[in-house]
Amino acid sequence: MSTQVIEKGGCPVHAGRDDRKTGDSFKAGLPVFPNSRVSKSFRFAREVLRSPEMRQAASSADSMDYSKPDEISFFFLYGEEHKKRRASVAAHFAPKAIVSRYHPLMQATMDRLIADFQKKGSGVLDEMTLQLASDVTMEIVGLTNTDRQDLTRQIKAIMGSHNSFDKRPLYRFMHDVVFGWFHKAVYASRVMKLYKEHIAPAAEARRANPGNDVMTYMVQNNYSMKGMIVEVMTYAGAGVSTTREFMVMATWQLWDHPDIRERFLAANEEEQFAIIEEILRLDPIAGYLYRKPVSDIPETTEGAVPAGQLLAVDIRGVNSDETVVGECPFQIDPDRAKRQKVAGSWLSFGDGPHRCPGAQVALHETRIFLDRLLRVPGFKLAKPPTVGWSLSTQGYELREAVVTCDKV
Repeated sequence: MSTQVIEKGGCPVHAGRDDRKTGDSFKAGLPVFPNSRVSKSFRFAREVLRSPEMRQAASSADSMDYSKPDEISFFFLYGEEHKKRRASVAAHFAPKAIVSRYHPLMQATMDRLIADFQKKGSGVLDEMTLQLASDVTMEIVGLTNTDRQDLTRQIKAIMGSHNSFDKRPLYRFMHDVVFGWFHKAVYASRVMKLYKEHIAPAAEARRANPGNDVMTYMVQNNYSMKGMIVEVMTYAGAGVSTTREFMVMATWQLWDHPDIRERFLAANEEEQFAIIEEILRLDPIAGYLYRKPVSDIPETTEGAVPAGQLLAVDIRGVNSDETVVGECPFQIDPDRAKRQKVAGSWLSFGDGPHRCPGAQVALHETRIFLDRLLRVPGFKLAKPPTVGWSLSTQGYELREAVVTCDKV
């Protein structure tokens, strides 16, 4: 396990220990949007995320046409439209649904993944996590009438269309500016292929036989083709991409910390969740959450905030705020949240009306994935992942990690 020197927040027992995997690459890999007021204060961030005066900001949020809410991801809606859309999906993320509907699917997918892993004796970690995350998310959405593996391949191809992993300036100029038209056309072609081969068949099936999923809701509310595509891609980004990356991160962290890995495997479900959430606190998937107030806010814990000021909540900074998380903020400490009497996820899933609705699904997926994979005889992380940053998801990407095990 590598140890890095921390600038502050050390303590006599753990001086110099830094367990973060993304600490060094974060600022260089994911630059903040221009003219942003950046905050690392937990209390201020919570104020911002919970305030009814705040709106989603930066990237495409500022240019969206809110006159057609059915063609906008509900992550960007606000007010009554946002409440309506949140309510429409709430049942899919309820504890009963997670245990009764998704646990069997998670276990079945892990059965296939582990059987293949043991047959070959090796595997690419992010390919394994992609399959699990895709299976679960597409079950929630209702894309269940076509081949799951082909669906996963198509989602992977769409995600790869942005190619935001390579940040070299000349490469970015050639990719985004000179050949931007070509890459946009490729993206559009892949999305249309997904619609024709997977979304449309699922919609047709739900018209004849309604189910308990997002697709049924879209069909019953007469969503347009664009609306369906936007909703599916929202889930692909929020449900597949982010969870896929974190499962790789959690595997990496537990492999590098044998004591915590053994504790995880011996623990009950509650303690396993505590370990997972502490890893997420340290290396949250999201980089920044952006908000912008629609009116002046005269008083906050960090002073006045004028209308229109772009605010960037630094999730890593917030989750390492010693006034809330306590000593040694860069050390993995599974007992931290219980000791500090704070929810274990801290602000890793956001907060307020736009807090990630699928947080519990992601935690359950990760727990089952780790609990099954780490028990495979001879398991070893033979090659750690390469860390990159995605401009489209505003989070890290972990690729090419190789895991091995005893062949059977």
